[in-house]
Amino acid sequence: MDYKTLASGIEMPLLGFGVFQVQEKGAAKQAVLDAIKTGYRLIDTAASYGNEREVGEAILEAINQGIVKREELFVTSKMWVQDVSAQQATAAIQSSLQRLNLDYLDLYLIHQPYNDVFGAWRAMESAYRSGQLKAIGVSNFDIAQLTNLAEFSDIKPMLNQIEVNPFQQNKKDITYFSQYGVQVEAWAPFAEGKNDLFSNILLRKIADKHHKSIAQIVLRWLTQRNIIVVAKSVKPERMAQNLDIFDFKLTHQELAEIETLDTNSSQFFNHADPDMIKWMANREISYDVTFN
Repeated sequence: MDYKTLASGIEMPLLGFGVFQVQEKGAAKQAVLDAIKTGYRLIDTAASYGNEREVGEAILEAINQGIVKREELFVTSKMWVQDVSAQQATAAIQSSLQRLNLDYLDLYLIHQPYNDVFGAWRAMESAYRSGQLKAIGVSNFDIAQLTNLAEFSDIKPMLNQIEVNPFQQNKKDITYFSQYGVQVEAWAPFAEGKNDLFSNILLRKIADKHHKSIAQIVLRWLTQRNIIVVAKSVKPERMAQNLDIFDFKLTHQELAEIETLDTNSSQFFNHADPDMIKWMANREISYDVTFN
């Protein structure tokens, strides 16, 4: 596994395991346990995913089984919009730690760039200084939003988790963020299969040349450019395949060919859409999934 060093000095694995939409009873716990057994050390969750408690149970079981030590894991969670305020942020951090049954988080992010971002960031700075958060950052912040936060804060965001995939490459943003020392982490690297990614002719040609899957090509395309990435699968064999990407390199020509797939538009939704912001502002969520 290759690593990137964040501005805080902490090392973060280049490839991690995410649990977005893994919400069936017991599914997140089993998936995380399988991922750790497979070799993943970066585990990415969020309060809004509703599965922090199961993620914590899996981590505890893996530690108790002697598979891994806590200090060998890099655990990320995120603060949802309803808690992004000076009044709620500290409680949100403590609640995530409690649900995960952890003394500290390796990385904690503001999940969306809405509500009282500065109030929440001040609480995160405090938790960072106390050691409860080893690194702090944001998610889905555009250039203007990140610049505003970085310029008016004592501690600049250390990472920005944004959509990056072959169809939304965000090249301009990634280049800009580097001036602040902000590491980029990609969510939805496979665009959830949109635009027929897994049957794309260009990606298939490159995959066949390297005797790899299209998924492996996409993950190597990201990590080779020093972009951290989280991928999701509940199948152990697919987890292992996604992790097996560090034994080859894409050529400059192949990287240039993949650049031609960029549509420069989100494969999901526009974070600047006022209707989307209103929807998130009114989305009160439970941080524990209720099973029937």
